[in-house]
Amino acid sequence: MTSPRSLLTLALLATLALPACAATPKERVMPIGQVQGESARSALDGQTVTVEGVVSGALLEGLGGFFLQDAGDGNPKTSDALFVALDEGVPPPSLSAGDRVRVSGIVGERKAGGDATQTALHAPVIQPRGKGSVVPTVLSAPSSDWEALEGMLVRIDAPLTLSGTHTLERFGELITSFDGRLWQPSERAAPGSPEAKRLAADNARRTLVLDDGSTARDPAAVRYVKDGQPLRTGTLLTGVQGIVEQRLGSWRLQLTTTPMIAAPQRPTPPQVAGNVRVAAFNLENLFNGDGNGGGFPTERGAKTSEQLKAQMAKLVATIRGLDPDIAALMELENDGYGADSSLAQLVAALNTGGGTWRFVDAKQGPGPDTIRVGIIYRSDKVKPTGKPATLLEGPFGERSRSPLAQAFVRGTGKPFVVVANHLKSKGCSEAIGPDTDQKDGAGCWNALRLDSAQRLDAWLKTDPTRTRSDRVVMLGDFNAYAMEAPVRWLRDDAGWVDAFKQAGIEQPYSYVYNGLTGRLDHALLSPSLAKQLRGAAEWHINADEQDAQGYADGDASTPYRSSDHDPLLLGFDL
Repeated sequence: MTSPRSLLTLALLATLALPACAATPKERVMPIGQVQGESARSALDGQTVTVEGVVSGALLEGLGGFFLQDAGDGNPKTSDALFVALDEGVPPPSLSAGDRVRVSGIVGERKAGGDATQTALHAPVIQPRGKGSVVPTVLSAPSSDWEALEGMLVRIDAPLTLSGTHTLERFGELITSFDGRLWQPSERAAPGSPEAKRLAADNARRTLVLDDGSTARDPAAVRYVKDGQPLRTGTLLTGVQGIVEQRLGSWRLQLTTTPMIAAPQRPTPPQVAGNVRVAAFNLENLFNGDGNGGGFPTERGAKTSEQLKAQMAKLVATIRGLDPDIAALMELENDGYGADSSLAQLVAALNTGGGTWRFVDAKQGPGPDTIRVGIIYRSDKVKPTGKPATLLEGPFGERSRSPLAQAFVRGTGKPFVVVANHLKSKGCSEAIGPDTDQKDGAGCWNALRLDSAQRLDAWLKTDPTRTRSDRVVMLGDFNAYAMEAPVRWLRDDAGWVDAFKQAGIEQPYSYVYNGLTGRLDHALLSPSLAKQLRGAAEWHINADEQDAQGYADGDASTPYRSSDHDPLLLGFDL
């Protein structure tokens, strides 16, 4: 007969002989939507959970993890996907899109820029579960709640507009937008106004960054852009599909397919009516070393003599394409007026093969800054009359560059005055007091630019060229968008006429910055000259082009990306 003690021993032995899985409680697999929750941060932050789904993007090398999406929890306010972050230093598993896996990990919030975070699983334990597929969510308009799509595969069933290329070479990104370009709010509304804030919010709503699935800087190639493919702001992208992610403060798609990018439509040279054509062009730092082939690199501009040749070729192609009689120029090296000066050598290059170009010689400067403005003209079309005049007082000099005014005549006609301008940029170095960024969208030095505009108006009323002409055009880089204080004051308070409004041009622009389109370059006319305006145009060869098309890397035989500003052209009957 077996004793009770022996029976207990046999029972224990039988228990130990059972498989380990039979003794382990069944693992609870949670819907990913419950892990994400309806708010920006998961309520399960710090807890260990188990989820199961299909890999939609295995970005193991590029982002250090993969995106996992399940069939959904039935709640449209929760995302059905999340990012699984691999442990640093641990060899990545063999995973690819379409793999079904079960993952146990610790819920955590990863920084995504500012106060934003991305819900992810950390320290994951991954178990293969065969194969599966993910059906992308289709969008025809910007989502009203990107948070509810965080980590999910999305297809954009509408064309996106390319709005910015400035981070492509550095980070493999393109800025795109729904429903057309993104406009600088202060191009259309006064900075800080309710309308400007509405426009900024609408820009944020419509913006979507396209990314290459990698945090690597300066990639040798961007996988979704064909090698050598030129890109222009304003072109359309179709077939866009990727995974929604918040990173560096912006919502983006980590692309899983290669979109179709429309071939750029580059504009032909503009044509304007009238018998006198006046242009304005920011040259983006024309510095020519020592003027004799050496002295490189210089403080700005071309780094080698070969780059200077390419830069000069592009600038000459631009000016010849515009075919003006007079051109106001900005960002010339302030190196005198001798044969070795950047201005003289630009004019010599324009006259290669025959030409009548001359430059206005102000004897010195104008101004003490490293860069200056200048005026060139065709001597067979117009003649300078009187002496050039410049303004050095107040903010003019190393802040706002000193303006240059010169009167001209056509034939036996009455004089008209051309004024080249370049006001202080928006950069914040050394800005104090009212010149600091007021957080209204106008940037730094707005107060100084307004002061410069008011002094410029007062100076021109003194007839600085001593020609008694009331026909005046001041044009150039004002470093202020159309509804910012300097330009608005000149137009609305001092009575200067916007040449593009006078000519009936809709949505003019000359500059693209951080994906936002606007106009820093203006042409303002005295009322008497406005009556003789016959046309106005911008040649969009620069602002829309990516940096890679510039003189350092691009085709020197074309004018495209000869500068970062678009030139403008006016036509008058004089």
